[in-house]
Amino acid sequence: MLKSKTFVKKTRSGSVMKIVREHYLRDDIWCGSEVCKECKQDSTVLQKDACIESTLCPFPHYLIPDTNVVLHQIDVLEDPLIQNVVILQTVLQEVRHRSAPVYKRLKDILHEKEKHFYTFTNEHHRDTFIEREPGESANDRNDRAIRVSALWYSQHLRSAPGEDQGLRVVLVTNDRGNKEKAEESGLLVYRCEEYIKSLTANPELVDRLALTNDEKNEVSSGKLLFPEHLPLSRIQAGIKSGTYLQGTFRASRDNYLEATVFVQGEGEESSEVLLQGLVHLNRAVYQDVVAVELLPREQWVAPSSVVLQDEGVKEEDEEEDEERKVRRSTPPTAAAEAERKPTGRVVGIIKRNWRPFCGMLNISQIKESTRHLFTPADRRIPRIRIETRQAATLAGQRIMVSIDGWPRNSRYPNGHFVRTLGAAGDKETETEVLLLEHDVPHQDFSKAVLSFLPKMPWSITPEDFAVREDLRHLAVCSVDPPGCTDIDDALHCRELDNGNLEVGVHIADVSHFIRPGNAMDQEAANRGTTVYLCGRRIDMVPELLSSNLCSLRSNVERLAFSCIWEMNHDAEILKSRFTKSVINSKASLMYAEAQMKIDDTNMNDDITKSLRGLNRLAKILKKKRIDKGALTLSSPEVRFHIDSETHDPIDLQTKELMETNSMVEEFMLLANISVAQKIYDEFSECALLRKHPAPPPSNYDILNKAAKSKNLEIHTDSAKALADSLDMAKVDGFPYFNTLLRILATRCMMQAVYFCSGMDSDFHHYGLASPIYTHFTSPIRRYSDIIVHRLLAVAIAADSTYPDLMDKRKQSALCNNLNYRHKMAQYAQRASVAFHTQLFFKNRGILNEEGFILFVRKNAIIVLIPKFGLEGTVFFDNKDKAVANVAVVFDEEGPSLRVRDHKFHMFDKVKVTISLDASNIQHQKIRMSLVEPVIPGVSVPASEPEPLAKKPKLDR
Repeated sequence: MLKSKTFVKKTRSGSVMKIVREHYLRDDIWCGSEVCKECKQDSTVLQKDACIESTLCPFPHYLIPDTNVVLHQIDVLEDPLIQNVVILQTVLQEVRHRSAPVYKRLKDILHEKEKHFYTFTNEHHRDTFIEREPGESANDRNDRAIRVSALWYSQHLRSAPGEDQGLRVVLVTNDRGNKEKAEESGLLVYRCEEYIKSLTANPELVDRLALTNDEKNEVSSGKLLFPEHLPLSRIQAGIKSGTYLQGTFRASRDNYLEATVFVQGEGEESSEVLLQGLVHLNRAVYQDVVAVELLPREQWVAPSSVVLQDEGVKEEDEEEDEERKVRRSTPPTAAAEAERKPTGRVVGIIKRNWRPFCGMLNISQIKESTRHLFTPADRRIPRIRIETRQAATLAGQRIMVSIDGWPRNSRYPNGHFVRTLGAAGDKETETEVLLLEHDVPHQDFSKAVLSFLPKMPWSITPEDFAVREDLRHLAVCSVDPPGCTDIDDALHCRELDNGNLEVGVHIADVSHFIRPGNAMDQEAANRGTTVYLCGRRIDMVPELLSSNLCSLRSNVERLAFSCIWEMNHDAEILKSRFTKSVINSKASLMYAEAQMKIDDTNMNDDITKSLRGLNRLAKILKKKRIDKGALTLSSPEVRFHIDSETHDPIDLQTKELMETNSMVEEFMLLANISVAQKIYDEFSECALLRKHPAPPPSNYDILNKAAKSKNLEIHTDSAKALADSLDMAKVDGFPYFNTLLRILATRCMMQAVYFCSGMDSDFHHYGLASPIYTHFTSPIRRYSDIIVHRLLAVAIAADSTYPDLMDKRKQSALCNNLNYRHKMAQYAQRASVAFHTQLFFKNRGILNEEGFILFVRKNAIIVLIPKFGLEGTVFFDNKDKAVANVAVVFDEEGPSLRVRDHKFHMFDKVKVTISLDASNIQHQKIRMSLVEPVIPGVSVPASEPEPLAKKPKLDR
């Protein structure tokens, strides 16, 4: 049956166009139920014995939720208890338009066979399709469509043999009007909350109910703490007229009363607006897209240097104290005119960026209370008020909570419990929290992804040999860190008959196994990068590829993509070529092993000769690079020695870098630059490149101040000037000074990013002093390299192209995801190092170590311990100590901090005790206390523990 709708539309040019929309209705769309004999269905989804133990519905029944129930209660629907649910096409389409994340979760539930969720295509069924009536809103029409489908199901199932008294259909809705109309039609209908509360099998499910209406759950205190948010129409008009600015809200980790809004301008231009005080933050949450209004210039303030954590309310509803804190926090900090930043206030929310948050429950002091505060692990997220009846069970557990809303008269947002992750402090639990908080995809690879793996046993076919260069005879070897199984790259160097040298970089040919657009390719593109945590690796591609078929292990034949140069002995490139190849690596070496071969004069085998040739050329290449202005910066990297049985860290030391590290790095850089030029020459509009923007001059302020404190000058007008200044910056009797300065210079740098050549004009890589750069050498662990391999393969006619590869907008969108995943992987790695450092100090007790002051703050110094590559903060306003009465004077110019009679400057040598402060269960941290210089009432005796806080708590 065909329904058609005709309407006319005026085009931009002014002509009138007649549009006819055809809508096909069918009578062969089945109900999906086991009890039905009328529908001629091959397989069924909904069970005959659909029993969920319920006091309201003690009979077998199917659920039909409306759109809002699916949107707001997806956490409940995901619970294993909820089965036999009909998802109508109307609901599915509305969810798809209104929330992509919920739609994806719903699709995942529909694919789980044991959940028995069935999609019913009601919009194309002859008996359930309805047309919108004159004057009826789209929303009302959809509600009516849901009621009509629920009624059809009720009647259809009742007509099944033997089902006149048995199986029922329950419509679940929170819309009062919809519920009343459904009851008038004779439907069995309940609000979501009353239905879930009636379930006897899992009473905890009530905790997972989302609060659907902010107003309904406002706290009893009627005081309005926050201004009203403007409606979207006024916000849009204000942005258009320039009254308001749109930007991303970024809360401060160190001061819960401060945030910035990042406003993206035209092209590369961007600016930041400072917000201070809870009223001006106005219920915005980290990463929300907000509208801000700039305050008059005389009300602009400087960012606060004070570290201020939210202590939380002591009793459940002590909102008055909190309001006083709001008023105290709002007055602006007096600041020099130069330090003032554009300051504003949030007037409305354009897009919420809420996700489930990991953290712990702060159990209420009121006995029998079901209302508690949840403290997120991320300090940038405010505490969340939730209702739960299982607080005693959740104490000491890491849990996940979602925000439902934030009323104007509540100090904190309201939310609901999602799930338990495990006991706090447990290694597995903490790793799970770390991965979730940094949005690292870490679920097992799906069957769809694994279906694209090659069948084992795998071998290189004659067809492969026919289209590849056979390089198995070459003395190729790989040089990697200890324990590396995903070997991306191998090298060779040999002398040619004409006296020149042939150097080859051979990279795993991952793009041979991962073909564009299939499930494995989509998964790798989403993951973007392999994430390396301490003792754990989250692969970008399945292990069969990463540690076996793609890994360039020794003495096995492997497919490679080779970049081969002919060079003279001065490391000048005479010829370059790129080819798909077959190699057989003669040795998989660790950096230390390769170094021993190079240094051992008795060894003269082919591999050793090759390594010596590579090492000699690498030194020349490095000198040339540094002469051009490439930066040699420094960051303290640490390595843990892990106990083989307990898997706890038993030793912690900074990584030692050898000549062979540098050797491998130089040839990887050279390959990346050569490939970047090749793909850009061939595809000027869609080459995937990597750039490193030059930092704005203001970034170097701290570096300049630090150098000035030692009567040195740092020139920052170019990378070359900076590199030369850093080389010259030496202080007699202080050999570590130059390393400290380089660590500081690293902090001044911008983030390197991927971009599409057709969408940008500035290609320069500041840190490497290279006009063009890309990533080609690590396709096992970086998706960017797979794309670069595909581009290079097309450029040398070794593979065919596909539309997305040549679409610069799609390439640009892909780059955005890769940049995000790369950044989050870095943060996750740092968090993993921090957690393992805590474990190390937990087992070692208190240590005394020498360190250097990296930064001076208003009330603290930040100290670097070179031995461990560890940073920590020594506070001078700790409430628990006598220090509270000590005069602390901060001088911003220096910067310096006077504590009693002692003045602290950057790079001063200090001695500290290091211990683990476990007083805050959730935010355990490394605690540093000053030993030397000795300041009465401030410093502590060496190796004596400080008194911990009275009891473990959940401070922010």
